[in-house]
Amino acid sequence: MCPSVDPDRWRQEFKALGARIDGRFARVESRRRARSFLRGLMAGLPRVNCWALAEHAGDASPGGMQHFLAAAVWDDDGLRADLRDYVVEQLGDPDAVLVIDETGDLKKGTMTVGVQRQYTGTAGRIENAQVAVYLTYAAPAGHAFLDNALYLPVSWTSDPQRCAAAGVPDSVTFATKPTLARQMIAKALDVGVPARWVTGDEVYGNDPALRATLARRGLGYVLAVARSHQIDTKAGRRRAIDLAVTLPTHAWTRISAGQGAKGQRLYDWAFIATSDQDLPGSHHLLIRRNIHTGEYAFYRTHSPSPVPLATYVQVAGIRWTVEDDFQNSKELAALDEHQVRRWTSWHRWTLLAMLAYAFLAVTTARAHDTQSADELIPLTVNEVRHLFVCLAFPRPEPAAGFVLAWSWWRRRHQARAQASHYQRQAAALQLN
Repeated sequence: MCPSVDPDRWRQEFKALGARIDGRFARVESRRRARSFLRGLMAGLPRVNCWALAEHAGDASPGGMQHFLAAAVWDDDGLRADLRDYVVEQLGDPDAVLVIDETGDLKKGTMTVGVQRQYTGTAGRIENAQVAVYLTYAAPAGHAFLDNALYLPVSWTSDPQRCAAAGVPDSVTFATKPTLARQMIAKALDVGVPARWVTGDEVYGNDPALRATLARRGLGYVLAVARSHQIDTKAGRRRAIDLAVTLPTHAWTRISAGQGAKGQRLYDWAFIATSDQDLPGSHHLLIRRNIHTGEYAFYRTHSPSPVPLATYVQVAGIRWTVEDDFQNSKELAALDEHQVRRWTSWHRWTLLAMLAYAFLAVTTARAHDTQSADELIPLTVNEVRHLFVCLAFPRPEPAAGFVLAWSWWRRRHQARAQASHYQRQAAALQLN
């Protein structure tokens, strides 16, 4: 067996993670279900919901899993702290980068908490969707989510009855995405999470309050901004694009933003010193130019002390780790497969999914510390998930009676749901 693959060690590390979070659940049944839930999220099931998780765990019906997610007694904040501490203990580095970004889940209807027609990068357009902001911890050893926050549009926060129906706490008020990011970063820094940089896309770079907060806390940042973003210069306020097109040839340096799927991500880069009110540190407009198309991208940057251009470029390239985390956590830990409508259930599902993905990311990072066999690429998080499911916790084939019992249960539930739908439909026709 490849020396970096150790199913027995992986099994023990997963059990240790389970023991670590046991105290966050009031009842022993919930502790058992938490471990079963995590294994089910990573199991590669064709469809992941409470029904599938309960069947995978060997339960007779989904009622227990549904109760666990919606109504069981948890220390939700404590479990979120466990996620953060686990990631930092395993991957922590003083030069780490905090990456902020949002992702959307397409939804139907209007009842799911936070849903409305809004732009989501998942679809690349305005869709009926639910959007959340995520904070990724990116360090040399690996990267994983630290925290998340559901974005509630004004259409929700201005409607108390709608919020109450979805279980949104009365204390929750409207907050922009940059505000949610600022709150998560502050919470991480306040408990001593080691990090030197923050990076994010235009949603966050265009927010002056976020930039000011980071600078005052002594964090460097590389935050994308729009081409129309206004920059203060000695000649007055100028658009970022207008500054870029006037730069001479010698102002540009070709630097890689890191290794990509197709090799080094080479771009031409330049930076221009700027002033940012009375904030401390060095401030620049960082400009990226595509070497093939000539297309520009822009970033506001800050560092408590001067750093070379290549350092800013490296941080800008790390921003893409959050995209990897979104893709991998959705594929490998069912982050986006929640079929829940209420505030508590959504937060609990995504929290457990982030914890499952963190386990895979940490296990992958540890595997990289050992020597791999010749002529093999290092283990990927996808391959670790596959090996973990097949070797660390192999699942025996279920008995025929168990499979048939679940088939009966599903069809009975679907028959009742169908009958209820027809009754509502008939009642609506009579009213009309």
